[in-house]
Amino acid sequence: MNIYAAIILATLLFGFLLDLATDLLNLKALRRELPGEFEGVYDAEKYRKSQEYTRVRTRFGFITSTFGLAITLAFWFSGGFNWLDQIVRGWISHSVWTGLLYTGILIFARSALFLPFSVYGTFVIEERFGFNKTTVKTFILDILKGTALGIVIGGAVLAGVLAFFEYAGSYAWLYCWIAAILFSLFMQFIAPTWIMPLFNKFTPLEDGELRRAILSYADSVKFPLKNVFVMDGSKRSSKSNAFFTGFGKNKRIALFDTLVESQSVGELVAVLAHEIGHYKKKHIWKGMLIGVLHTGVVFYLLSIFLSRRGLFEAFYMEEMSVYAGLIFFGMLYSPIEMILSIFLQIFSRKNEYEADRYAVETTGSREDMISALKKLSAHNLANLTPHPFYVFLNYSHPPMLERIRAIREAELPETARQPDLQDR
Repeated sequence: MNIYAAIILATLLFGFLLDLATDLLNLKALRRELPGEFEGVYDAEKYRKSQEYTRVRTRFGFITSTFGLAITLAFWFSGGFNWLDQIVRGWISHSVWTGLLYTGILIFARSALFLPFSVYGTFVIEERFGFNKTTVKTFILDILKGTALGIVIGGAVLAGVLAFFEYAGSYAWLYCWIAAILFSLFMQFIAPTWIMPLFNKFTPLEDGELRRAILSYADSVKFPLKNVFVMDGSKRSSKSNAFFTGFGKNKRIALFDTLVESQSVGELVAVLAHEIGHYKKKHIWKGMLIGVLHTGVVFYLLSIFLSRRGLFEAFYMEEMSVYAGLIFFGMLYSPIEMILSIFLQIFSRKNEYEADRYAVETTGSREDMISALKKLSAHNLANLTPHPFYVFLNYSHPPMLERIRAIREAELPETARQPDLQDR
């Protein structure tokens, strides 16, 4: 076992054990007593159900990750990567097409192996806790659509990367970086209009009190908004959410239909104000900039390690190739990715606090925002008492109790707008 194999193996095992340890800490942090802040929102049965949901999902996650680790190690140390490489090379001689087929087979095999877990998670666990609304037909269509998009879009991207590193010389990483930036911007524009509607129906919010309140708020904060969409989230789950995506004329704010049904006008305006806050505080642009820089570093490092024979020997490969190198480098890079993810989670949680504060300042109501967060927690059976270390490693949003505490403690400017929404 060479140094590359040792690093990758140690990372896989460390990551698995770290996840196990934090999961156990998180389960231990569950409290029988309902936090006082949520009295009147959760009854005893619903609170017990939320804790059981956390336990069940955690145990299921452990089984899934154990299976994934076992399959990865078995395939690796049995020489599976080289075995598949020799077979594919016997079918096709062109390096780009060989790479597409090799990668495609690995992705398809992994997806097929994990399909039973996806079925169980959706139709057993989510069904048990009253979340699942997905029909067998929708489940199958989602897989087929996702596969088709993966082949068309993912295949084109992979082919471009392989071609650059095969034929573009020492500056291949730079060309890939530029192409990735352009592709990412392109996807930001077409995803809301062309891709997302393949999976969900987006209906313009009908005229009425809610629509008028939202457009009035958007106008007050100088956020051009021609329309707000309601997404049929109930097609798959009863969970609630809202999100912002796209840029320019294609930017879109979508509210899950389950959210619209469960929140008041003032609460929905607060939720939308939070999403607009991300835009106004430039969180989206900052996130994209970080992503762009990160992508450039990854491509540069990839260009270095693609020529390291030791990396291929770690996986018992007889021949070196760009396509196999992409996979092996991804595994070698995972320790750095793990560390970076912690900082990105911290950054994300900071952004959530800022968006909450923006929503409260511009709507003039703490209680609408707090009430909306409480309802979301109860509706989604959120864990109200996660362990701090688990939050540190895994949470992109602050725990709900901390978000509410921050909202209550925030000193709002006297000029904060006071609309007549909170009493509706």
